[in-house]
Amino acid sequence: MFPEFRDLITKLKHKDRHFDRLLNKHNELDQKIIDMEARIDPNEELKIEQLKKEKLQLKDELYLLLRRADTAEQS
Repeated sequence: MFPEFRDLITKLKHKDRHFDRLLNKHNELDQKIIDMEARIDPNEELKIEQLKKEKLQLKDELYLLLRRADTAEQS
């Protein structure tokens, strides 16, 4: 995720608790989705879609934080 920000992600994981929590939550959701999809159960398709939407929201928020931090570092 966001290879162009790899170094900044590493830095923010150690400096910014909010960013670190969001990143961990995103990674947990990603793994949960992978696990659920591996056991494809038609009854869980709605849950999987819900988790994917939540993960996407987290990814959007992480991207905004990365862009702000990147801009701040370059100033």
